[in-house]
Amino acid sequence: MDQAREGAPASTARRGPASAHDIGAIFRRHQDAYRRTHALGAVERRALRDICVCRTGALGGHRDVCDGCGFDRLVYNSCRNRHCPKCQALRQARWVEQRMQRALPVRHFHVVFTLPAELRPLVREHEVVLLDLLFAAAAETILELARDPERLGATVGVTAVVHTWGRNLSFHPHLHCIVTGGGLSDGGTWIHCREKYLLPVKVLGLLFRGKFLAGLSRLFQHGRLSPGPRSSQAVKQLLEPPGFARLKNALYDKSWNVYAKAPFRNSAALFRYLGRYTHRVAISNHRLIGVDDREIAFRTRNQEVCRLAPLEFMRRFLQHVLPRGFVKVRHFGLLAAGAVNTKLAAARVCLETAESSRTRASTVLPVDWRALLLQLTGVDLTICIHCGGSFNTGPMVEPAPLDSS
Repeated sequence: MDQAREGAPASTARRGPASAHDIGAIFRRHQDAYRRTHALGAVERRALRDICVCRTGALGGHRDVCDGCGFDRLVYNSCRNRHCPKCQALRQARWVEQRMQRALPVRHFHVVFTLPAELRPLVREHEVVLLDLLFAAAAETILELARDPERLGATVGVTAVVHTWGRNLSFHPHLHCIVTGGGLSDGGTWIHCREKYLLPVKVLGLLFRGKFLAGLSRLFQHGRLSPGPRSSQAVKQLLEPPGFARLKNALYDKSWNVYAKAPFRNSAALFRYLGRYTHRVAISNHRLIGVDDREIAFRTRNQEVCRLAPLEFMRRFLQHVLPRGFVKVRHFGLLAAGAVNTKLAAARVCLETAESSRTRASTVLPVDWRALLLQLTGVDLTICIHCGGSFNTGPMVEPAPLDSS
């Protein structure tokens, strides 16, 4: 089946889901006003368009017909944009199973690196280079400390995923890292860490701060952080030599937030948990609790509610659209691409029993998206809800003209 059709069926309404508590519906209703009042880059325009048309008649689809009672339904195609709230579940499931094929049978730790608020204007201005630096500084911090003979004395595996949002959709760049609870020594043996302790969090914070600020200084010295024509006055002042020096001194004087969560005892639970992070977007439909033309209300933390005007809601959402081609999930140490057939294979030989090898090899997801949805949710889209008969895929539905560009 063409991958462009992958996704659960939408409403049979021609323009998409009927529920107002739907991000696509909000975008469709307010997209023209947003375009008139906000400058959009190419990736933001594409994300806005895709979310508006996802699982609507604009993308076409096909008609399923029950062979028992004749009931029919329209199944519209998905946009497959990585920022669309409706297009992540099946992709996430396949990613998790792919990672499970490489997962080591050890405890894993979840470590979160957060950039200070003072850096957020610069990250918004120079997103690619500074998020690249966030990945590099965090991974080097973990690997360097773990290799220290006075700590673990081994090379660990790291999977990292970047998020740029807080629960209220504010810009809040941080990195989620999943780290193996132990590593491969230079002598080729596996060294386990302590049951509930990987590395000292305070030392992680200090080393991360030093590596990130050293990298930031190099970028500044090489002219990689020059202000652009649309830079705010505050950003221009930060990127003047006196302003940059003051910023760097202030950042050296404060503690940087690094948080380590309790370890996962098995890799299956770990990667299902991580899958929620790798394919999460800034907000999903289930968090919306009230929608009208004046405000969008959604849940944040501890049952608190954030209320935003529709155009502000759209602005906050679209500020988290990543640059084209930016890789948001990266692997380091034992899990780096260059180590898969060498260090990772050696670590698996140290750890893996014949039984765990058979279990890992037998975990294969179905290719067809309907079968995958059945496995994940128990919902069988091939069975008619009216008579229990089977649906047959009927004629294709051609895309409808777009309402606006």
